[in-house]
Amino acid sequence: MTHHLRRIVVGLFLFGISFGYVEAAVVIYLRALYEPLRQRLTPGRAPGDLFPLVNREKMVAEAPETALLLNVEIIREAATIVMLAAAAMLVTAERSLWLPALSIAFGVWDVSFYLFLKLWIDWPASLFTWDLLFLLPVPWVAPVLAPVIVSFTIIGCGVAAICRPIDIGWRHWIGLVLGGALVILSFTWDFRHVIAGNMPRPFAWWLFVAGEAISLGSFLRGSLSSTHMPYSSIDRA
Repeated sequence: MTHHLRRIVVGLFLFGISFGYVEAAVVIYLRALYEPLRQRLTPGRAPGDLFPLVNREKMVAEAPETALLLNVEIIREAATIVMLAAAAMLVTAERSLWLPALSIAFGVWDVSFYLFLKLWIDWPASLFTWDLLFLLPVPWVAPVLAPVIVSFTIIGCGVAAICRPIDIGWRHWIGLVLGGALVILSFTWDFRHVIAGNMPRPFAWWLFVAGEAISLGSFLRGSLSSTHMPYSSIDRA
């Protein structure tokens, strides 16, 4: 790896760690803001437990000001993804490096987020604690272990793709997209049950493992079949 590429990777790690702290801070503020309301609407729920989810209509009826806050939160989540993508664009001159850079930034951000939450509020209690991962277009829920596995996977693949050029063919792209879709499906598999105010049912690990295996296998096959040609413009930087 050239000095320039090492700087890119280090910069992405630093950005991901610092952004993970910011994300954890926001979640800590949101929990402090919503906890009194959640205790009124779901009495007996242990502090720190995210489930069962509070129905949006009930929440707005009890506290009308939360309608605006919920909309702001949804847009903030979308802005987070845009910010990660923009950071990856800014640090990479080569278009072929944008996706690996995004993978590193996203993965480090996600892992750092959980580490800082554990440091400050001792959450999650374990890697099998259920988390609300995302709200768009429907709630994504899973034990913390699942997104952490995804994050370490994409960090590793991102670093590997930056270390040397990887020519992913269309067959490999089909595998990557299919695997990613299965992982997302595992997160959203039970969303109707969850948004109805119920506790999550057992996680669809079979879908998750299948998606991870297909994605990682497709990447490895593409990596092994790639030619070892240098990044001309990057190596001269």
